[in-house]
Amino acid sequence: MKKEIILTKEITKIYKVGDIKVNALRGINLEINEGEFVSIMGPSGSGKSTLMNILGCLDKPTSGFYYLDGINVMDLNDNQLAEIRNKKVGFVFQTFNLLPRLNIIGNVELPLIYSRREQSRARKDLINEVINSVGLADWIKHKPGELSGGQRQRVAIARALINNPAIIMADEPTGNLDSRTGEEIMAIFQELNRSGKTIIFVTHEIEIARHSGRIIYLRDGILCGEELVKEPVDACKMLENMPKLEDKINNFSNNNSNVI
Repeated sequence: MKKEIILTKEITKIYKVGDIKVNALRGINLEINEGEFVSIMGPSGSGKSTLMNILGCLDKPTSGFYYLDGINVMDLNDNQLAEIRNKKVGFVFQTFNLLPRLNIIGNVELPLIYSRREQSRARKDLINEVINSVGLADWIKHKPGELSGGQRQRVAIARALINNPAIIMADEPTGNLDSRTGEEIMAIFQELNRSGKTIIFVTHEIEIARHSGRIIYLRDGILCGEELVKEPVDACKMLENMPKLEDKINNFSNNNSNVI
């Protein structure tokens, strides 16, 4: 029997803008089991990011109940919310959110600093292991400005993994990437899911959502439907048939070599 890791009951979120109340979420009931790969889809303003912030303990709902791995989040203070975020949830964002002055090691290490884990040989080995797992072993001393978009997103994934969280939450993680690089990032998430991580995606792209096992649809702050994906897109198989950027450039150059 699968373990329920996320449960919300009648979650609402109301923002006040002056005298105006904005209902961002309206009675969201949601269950996500351990080891699922779930996508949350909807147009701009549908409440996707608001829901993600609540599920990731970055914000609290206005009303309702939220249980994360059996813990009633509504009962937690700010310090306790920060602690549960650090231990149970890893975040990946569209804009990477890397510190430009730190190299890859420094950026990946940040959650360990926040969790006050002491400097040790084991800590250094862990950082190197996680960086290696996303294919950046040869780039560890480089800073974000020296990396491609895909490499920066790999750093963000490594940072999300460093505390071995049960859940990875990603907000439009392929939004700033070209098609092939986005597929490479999806291959990493699928491998993480196969290893047992619960993955929750926010996306507005149905092509990306179909890499997951279940799609949840939001509109106007209401959960308006969901869909089980019988045959999720296999990112590794997709990559086998996608040309690399350098191949595209070479083909373009060859095709136009005789143009006057």
